[in-house]
Amino acid sequence: MRTPLNRREFFANASAATGMLSAGDLFGRLPPPPSSNKKLAAIVTTYHRYSHADDIVTKIIEGYSIVGKSYPPPFRVASLFIDQTPDTDIGRPLAKHWDVPVVKTISESLTLGGDKLAVDGVLLVAEQGEYPLNERGQKLYPRRKFFEEVVKVFRASKRSVPVYVDKHFSYSWEDAKWMYDQSKELGFPMMAGSSVPVAKRIPDLQPKIGVEWERVLSVGHGHFEVYGFHTLEALQVMTERRKGGETGVRTVQCLAGKDAWDAAKTGKWDRKLLDDALAVVPNKLKGTVDEVDKDVLVYLIEYRDGFQAAAYMSPRYNREFAFGGQIKGQKDPVAFYFELPKPQRDHFSFLVQHISKMMVTGKSTYPVERTLLTTGMLAALMESKADGNKRIETPHLKVEYHPVELS
Repeated sequence: MRTPLNRREFFANASAATGMLSAGDLFGRLPPPPSSNKKLAAIVTTYHRYSHADDIVTKIIEGYSIVGKSYPPPFRVASLFIDQTPDTDIGRPLAKHWDVPVVKTISESLTLGGDKLAVDGVLLVAEQGEYPLNERGQKLYPRRKFFEEVVKVFRASKRSVPVYVDKHFSYSWEDAKWMYDQSKELGFPMMAGSSVPVAKRIPDLQPKIGVEWERVLSVGHGHFEVYGFHTLEALQVMTERRKGGETGVRTVQCLAGKDAWDAAKTGKWDRKLLDDALAVVPNKLKGTVDEVDKDVLVYLIEYRDGFQAAAYMSPRYNREFAFGGQIKGQKDPVAFYFELPKPQRDHFSFLVQHISKMMVTGKSTYPVERTLLTTGMLAALMESKADGNKRIETPHLKVEYHPVELS
């Protein structure tokens, strides 16, 4: 099995960046054999070009490339369950071409038609597709529903295997906590989250564990929930490294428009850090951020240890995810943005390597608690937004963990 590049080796070769393999690129060619004999069940909501299923499952089936270096399929996709198959579906023809069985139920995807668990890992990608919205504007993706079907097979088989859940666990804290608790009760490795925390950082910055942050702010864009989660991930992957480790969150508040800008003037979030973060971001709109983003959303986070942070959701001015922070004892702030190249979408290849490592070794490469906490933060912020931007107490978010060094 070819040894994965570590983070630093990836970025040292950045000048050799190349395009990704996609659903149509390898039709007619044989991919290299998988680098392990592990069998994976892939469970997805929908599978169109540039969907998360394409970005992740296709790379596992065909292999992938990062900054000029190619990697074989990490294991074999032994089954594929697709919940919705509109005219844009590429999952079925792709599976037919590569001889991947498309199954009718989640149970069958795990048992491969038998009566017990028959795979070595489960990948759950419940992002995109036509699903209803709730009164808060959150799309009700069936992540818990899918996960329940997986756990049923685990319990019936009296055996479990590693599970990866794409993005956040659920729109609901209760569902997210239930999912997390299942992994602890049954003892299976689990990871979750998106490609943002493991994407390339420009400039490349990874503060040491135990860093003493004075102030921090993440920057995002787009839909308040869909991309709000990414913006919170961009924040949490940095704040969790603070001295003492992660302690959980005491309160959250969503502020909008003039209230958000006024809060900067009163010191509730750091406007200078916004300028520092935006200074490294490419392709911003012309004009000043104040004028372009009059209807901004700002998420305020107060941690249980007293540390305070903010996430800035740009409606127009910025189209990247970024971070700005001031470290105690340093004169200059630090800032970077997460490179998410389009259409190459290399950042998903970094994620596939982390997924693959967990599936093969049975050990998580970063704490699943990060995603549990960001899921809870986002759910509470959606409550704040829907309820007149009030401050929300979050005693349930006592999520404690220590970060690890990415490799």
